[in-house]
Amino acid sequence: MGKFVVTKGKNDEYYFNLKADNGQVILTSEGYKSKAACENGIESVKKNSPSDERFERKVAKNGKHFFNLKAANSQIIGSSQMYASESGMNNGIESIKKNGPDAATEFDLE
Repeated sequence: MGKFVVTKGKNDEYYFNLKADNGQVILTSEGYKSKAACENGIESVKKNSPSDERFERKVAKNGKHFFNLKAANSQIIGSSQMYASESGMNNGIESIKKNGPDAATEFDLE
């Protein structure tokens, strides 16, 4: 089962990464001003990740594929890494659908 890892950046903002079983980061958040806001973002991933329509699939200018996970209000909750292929991106989405709803949260704030 995947896990959310919360960290604090040099800019004093909080971020989370959703990691798959193998430790690979499959979703990265935007920066949050508070730990509580970051935790709310994690709850939003848990709520929205099972719904395929919440995933915005995109192609970057360099031809690589990526996606954003959006909340019901269309705000981006998190973004993926760049994938060489569309099938790789789709595998990433499926991993988030599988891992997101029940992932535990770990804090690495040192």
